[in-house]
Amino acid sequence: MTVINTRRVPPSRDILDPIEFASRDEIAALQLERLRWSLRHAYDNVEHFRKKCMVKGVHPDDLKTLSDLSKFPFTTKDDLRQTYPFDSFAVPMDQVVRVHASSGTTGKPTVVGYTQNDVDMWATVMARSIRAAGGRRGDKCHVAYGYGLFTGGLGAHYGAERLGCTVIPMSGGQTEKQIQLIQDFKPEIIMVTPSYMLVIADEMERLGLDSKACSLKIGIFGAEPWTQAMRSEIEARMGIDAVDIYGLSEVIGPGVANECIESKDGLHIWEDHFYPEIIDPETGEVLPDGELGELVFTSLTKEAMPVIRYRTRDLTRLMPGTARSFRRMGKITGRSDDMLIIRGVNVFPTQIEELILKDARLAPHYQLEVTREGHLDSLTVNVEMRPDAWEQAPAGAVAKDLKHHIKSYIGISTAVNVLAPATIERSLGKARRVVDKRPKEV
Repeated sequence: MTVINTRRVPPSRDILDPIEFASRDEIAALQLERLRWSLRHAYDNVEHFRKKCMVKGVHPDDLKTLSDLSKFPFTTKDDLRQTYPFDSFAVPMDQVVRVHASSGTTGKPTVVGYTQNDVDMWATVMARSIRAAGGRRGDKCHVAYGYGLFTGGLGAHYGAERLGCTVIPMSGGQTEKQIQLIQDFKPEIIMVTPSYMLVIADEMERLGLDSKACSLKIGIFGAEPWTQAMRSEIEARMGIDAVDIYGLSEVIGPGVANECIESKDGLHIWEDHFYPEIIDPETGEVLPDGELGELVFTSLTKEAMPVIRYRTRDLTRLMPGTARSFRRMGKITGRSDDMLIIRGVNVFPTQIEELILKDARLAPHYQLEVTREGHLDSLTVNVEMRPDAWEQAPAGAVAKDLKHHIKSYIGISTAVNVLAPATIERSLGKARRVVDKRPKEV
């Protein structure tokens, strides 16, 4: 793969926050000071959290070292739904300047509040993220994340402005207009979901445009899991550096962690604001760095809605820092709560995506359908053929190959439907990878 970006060099230290290259001892000392404040702030002002601590028999004064955090209760999405809409806030409503919320597709929305200091902190970590991705003051940043209650659009917007970029607040959808603005405004940066970046690439090619000749140099992609194979696909088709960003509404929004363009070897967590742990998703036991498990975050500086040991359900591992002093997290390999169990085999959509993208005849657009036949679950993979292969390769043979690879590498038998190009519904935001057609249990 040839990368054309000429800015793949480490930024000089004078444009970084000093904490980004501080010693681990300095980082740990700051974390402990801020963690003590955050625990006390949540305990004193959020009744639901205080009651959970009392049940567990712990008090903020019990935190003597960072490892003592493991004594405190987890926070889950269910806790936030129980305190819907505002009972998880730790400040009076007249100090809350903004709220965001999840889509609520699996129940009540989870509502997040921000003080002005929270908004400023969010803009700061987002600016740090864009800078780590290679963005610089004066760049034009095309924001195609959705605006509104979803945190993506406004998070990217405020961070890019804080860095000194010119923001193009396009939001999601209207693919042809996205392309027109990219052609006319010539942004260097695009911030969007990786699946929708591929939709834009498809549309550029349909219109007869050379996607690699456009002005874009950097893509900052998040809001859904994506694989190394998809990174290679995007970089090859768009001629850009594809950089990963991580965040979630409950913790702040995007900007919790970001890859550095000079290394692209995992996402550096902004540990001065967000303290990470990896736990065994079954037992809750804290795992050492390097082991795969569920990612847990504790906010260190949030005022309106501190979160203590929030279970993200994302599966990853923690690793030492490279381009920055902060620890890195690996790419998300799946979620502990969207894992499919098909006849006793654990399956993540990203595993199947890897196999699809290894076949040059297949496009990166797919959906997994889960059905139940009697008492057994079955999985069907619907995937598109690339336009240049549709007339040449028999769909049946391609389907047979993918079915074989899924059986060999993942260990399950699936049905595979190889479809014509542009058959699967395109996402204007997060791709809908799994369609669960099993009857709902009462």
